[in-house]
Amino acid sequence: LPSMRTPTAMIVGLVLCPCGLLLTLTGTLAPSWRKVSLVPNQPMDLVWEQGIWDICRERQSTHDRLCGQADELGYFEEVPVRVAQGLMPSSLVITLLGLVVAALGVRCWQEEPRHLLAGVAGLVLLLSGLMSLVPTSWYTPELRALPALPGSTLAVGCSLVLSYLGSCLEILGGLALALSFHQCWKE
Repeated sequence: LPSMRTPTAMIVGLVLCPCGLLLTLTGTLAPSWRKVSLVPNQPMDLVWEQGIWDICRERQSTHDRLCGQADELGYFEEVPVRVAQGLMPSSLVITLLGLVVAALGVRCWQEEPRHLLAGVAGLVLLLSGLMSLVPTSWYTPELRALPALPGSTLAVGCSLVLSYLGSCLEILGGLALALSFHQCWKE
Protein backbone atom coordinates (compact mmCIF):
# COMPACT_ATOMS: atom_id res chain seq x y z
CA LEU A 1 0.00 0.00 0.00
CA PRO A 2 1.30 3.50 -0.82
CA SER A 3 2.00 5.80 2.07
CA MET A 4 -0.43 8.67 2.52
CA ARG A 5 2.31 10.97 3.78
CA THR A 6 3.54 13.80 1.59
CA PRO A 7 7.33 13.57 1.16
CA THR A 8 9.27 15.91 3.45
CA ALA A 9 11.16 17.54 0.58
CA MET A 10 7.86 18.57 -1.02
CA ILE A 11 6.60 20.06 2.23
CA VAL A 12 9.86 21.99 2.67
CA GLY A 13 9.56 23.30 -0.90
CA LEU A 14 5.93 24.33 -0.40
CA VAL A 15 6.81 26.21 2.78
CA LEU A 16 10.01 27.94 1.63
CA CYS A 17 8.84 29.11 -1.80
CA PRO A 18 5.77 31.11 -0.69
CA CYS A 19 7.88 32.68 2.08
CA GLY A 20 10.47 33.58 -0.55
CA LEU A 21 7.74 35.00 -2.77
CA LEU A 22 6.49 37.29 0.02
CA LEU A 23 9.99 38.52 0.83
CA THR A 24 10.83 39.10 -2.82
CA LEU A 25 7.52 40.88 -3.42
CA THR A 26 8.13 43.16 -0.44
CA GLY A 27 11.69 43.84 -1.55
CA THR A 28 10.55 44.61 -5.08
CA LEU A 29 7.83 47.06 -4.10
CA ALA A 30 9.35 48.80 -1.07
CA PRO A 31 11.62 51.77 -1.84
CA SER A 32 14.62 50.95 0.30
CA TRP A 33 17.35 49.22 -1.69
CA ARG A 34 19.80 51.95 -0.72
CA LYS A 35 19.82 54.55 2.05
CA VAL A 36 21.58 57.85 1.52
CA SER A 37 22.18 59.88 4.66
CA LEU A 38 24.29 62.81 5.83
CA VAL A 39 23.68 64.59 2.54
CA PRO A 40 25.66 67.85 2.36
CA ASN A 41 23.63 71.06 2.77
CA GLN A 42 20.64 69.07 4.07
CA PRO A 43 19.38 68.51 7.64
CA MET A 44 21.41 65.89 9.54
CA ASP A 45 18.37 63.68 10.12
CA LEU A 46 17.34 63.52 6.44
CA VAL A 47 17.53 60.07 4.81
CA TRP A 48 16.88 59.30 1.15
CA GLU A 49 15.64 55.79 0.46
CA GLN A 50 16.08 54.61 -3.11
CA GLY A 51 14.35 51.53 -4.47
CA ILE A 52 13.95 50.22 -7.98
CA TRP A 53 10.67 52.11 -8.54
CA ASP A 54 10.62 55.07 -6.16
CA ILE A 55 12.73 57.49 -4.14
CA CYS A 56 11.54 58.63 -0.71
CA ARG A 57 12.92 61.16 1.72
CA GLU A 58 12.32 60.93 5.44
CA ARG A 59 13.15 63.15 8.40
CA GLN A 60 14.26 60.76 11.13
CA SER A 61 13.33 63.14 13.96
CA THR A 62 9.73 63.69 12.88
CA HIS A 63 9.21 60.55 10.73
CA ASP A 64 7.81 62.75 7.95
CA ARG A 65 8.10 60.65 4.81
CA LEU A 66 7.56 61.88 1.27
CA CYS A 67 7.81 59.49 -1.67
CA GLY A 68 7.76 60.18 -5.40
CA GLN A 69 10.86 62.36 -5.28
CA ALA A 70 12.43 63.50 -8.55
CA ASP A 71 15.43 61.55 -9.81
CA GLU A 72 17.84 64.44 -10.29
CA LEU A 73 21.02 62.35 -10.47
CA GLY A 74 19.89 59.73 -12.99
CA TYR A 75 19.63 56.88 -10.48
CA PHE A 76 16.87 55.08 -12.41
CA GLU A 77 18.93 55.18 -15.62
CA GLU A 78 21.75 53.07 -14.13
CA VAL A 79 22.11 49.53 -15.52
CA PRO A 80 21.79 47.63 -12.19
CA VAL A 81 18.52 49.46 -11.43
CA ARG A 82 17.15 48.84 -14.94
CA VAL A 83 18.05 45.14 -14.73
CA ALA A 84 16.31 44.91 -11.34
CA GLN A 85 13.23 46.61 -12.79
CA GLY A 86 13.03 43.90 -15.43
CA LEU A 87 14.07 40.77 -13.55
CA MET A 88 12.33 41.24 -10.20
CA PRO A 89 8.73 41.39 -11.57
CA SER A 90 9.55 38.59 -14.03
CA SER A 91 10.79 36.48 -11.14
CA LEU A 92 7.58 37.09 -9.20
CA VAL A 93 5.44 35.94 -12.15
CA ILE A 94 7.55 32.81 -12.65
CA THR A 95 7.38 32.06 -8.91
CA LEU A 96 3.57 32.19 -9.04
CA LEU A 97 3.60 29.89 -12.06
CA GLY A 98 5.94 27.49 -10.26
CA LEU A 99 3.73 27.44 -7.18
CA VAL A 100 0.68 26.59 -9.28
CA VAL A 101 2.57 23.72 -10.93
CA ALA A 102 3.83 22.59 -7.51
CA ALA A 103 0.30 22.57 -6.12
CA LEU A 104 -0.76 20.32 -8.99
CA GLY A 105 2.21 18.01 -8.49
CA VAL A 106 2.23 17.66 -4.72
CA ARG A 107 -0.42 15.41 -3.30
CA CYS A 108 -3.13 17.54 -1.81
CA TRP A 109 -6.29 15.90 -3.11
CA GLN A 110 -4.92 12.69 -4.59
CA GLU A 111 -3.41 9.53 -3.14
CA GLU A 112 0.02 9.80 -4.76
CA PRO A 113 2.03 12.92 -5.60
CA ARG A 114 3.01 13.50 -9.20
CA HIS A 115 6.77 13.43 -8.78
CA LEU A 116 7.56 14.55 -12.31
CA LEU A 117 5.28 17.58 -12.03
CA ALA A 118 6.67 18.46 -8.60
CA GLY A 119 10.22 18.17 -9.96
CA VAL A 120 9.40 20.46 -12.89
CA ALA A 121 7.88 22.95 -10.44
CA GLY A 122 11.11 22.77 -8.44
CA LEU A 123 13.14 23.68 -11.52
CA VAL A 124 10.80 26.58 -12.32
CA LEU A 125 11.06 27.86 -8.74
CA LEU A 126 14.83 27.45 -8.79
CA LEU A 127 14.92 29.54 -11.98
CA SER A 128 12.73 32.25 -10.42
CA GLY A 129 15.00 32.40 -7.37
CA LEU A 130 18.05 32.80 -9.60
CA MET A 131 16.25 35.50 -11.59
CA SER A 132 15.75 37.58 -8.44
CA LEU A 133 19.20 36.75 -7.04
CA VAL A 134 20.96 38.21 -10.10
CA PRO A 135 19.79 41.84 -9.66
CA THR A 136 20.22 41.80 -5.88
CA SER A 137 23.72 40.39 -6.18
CA TRP A 138 24.61 42.83 -8.95
CA TYR A 139 23.18 45.87 -7.13
CA THR A 140 25.05 45.25 -3.87
CA PRO A 141 28.63 45.80 -5.09
CA GLU A 142 27.44 48.68 -7.30
CA LEU A 143 25.80 50.40 -4.31
CA ARG A 144 28.59 52.97 -4.00
CA ALA A 145 28.99 53.42 -7.76
CA LEU A 146 25.37 54.51 -8.28
CA PRO A 147 24.90 58.30 -8.38
CA ALA A 148 24.77 60.15 -5.07
CA LEU A 149 25.84 63.57 -3.89
CA PRO A 150 29.52 63.63 -2.90
CA GLY A 151 30.07 63.32 0.84
CA SER A 152 26.87 61.35 1.44
CA THR A 153 26.83 58.18 3.51
CA LEU A 154 25.51 55.14 1.63
CA ALA A 155 24.10 52.00 3.22
CA VAL A 156 22.23 48.86 2.18
CA GLY A 157 18.47 49.20 2.59
CA CYS A 158 16.15 46.62 4.09
CA SER A 159 14.38 45.93 0.77
CA LEU A 160 17.61 44.72 -0.79
CA VAL A 161 18.18 42.36 2.14
CA LEU A 162 14.59 41.07 1.93
CA SER A 163 14.97 40.46 -1.81
CA TYR A 164 18.21 38.60 -1.27
CA LEU A 165 16.71 36.40 1.47
CA GLY A 166 13.58 35.76 -0.60
CA SER A 167 15.73 34.69 -3.55
CA CYS A 168 17.66 32.26 -1.36
CA LEU A 169 14.44 30.77 0.04
CA GLU A 170 13.04 30.29 -3.46
CA ILE A 171 16.25 28.57 -4.56
CA LEU A 172 16.23 26.25 -1.54
CA GLY A 173 12.52 25.50 -1.96
CA GLY A 174 13.01 24.84 -5.67
CA LEU A 175 15.89 22.47 -4.93
CA ALA A 176 13.74 20.64 -2.37
CA LEU A 177 10.95 20.17 -4.90
CA ALA A 178 13.44 19.17 -7.60
CA LEU A 179 14.39 16.21 -5.38
CA SER A 180 11.10 14.71 -6.59
CA PHE A 181 12.92 13.69 -9.76
CA HIS A 182 14.76 11.13 -7.65
CA GLN A 183 11.47 9.27 -7.09
CA CYS A 184 10.73 9.36 -10.85
CA TRP A 185 14.05 7.68 -11.59
CA LYS A 186 13.36 5.03 -8.94
CA GLU A 187 10.06 4.16 -10.58
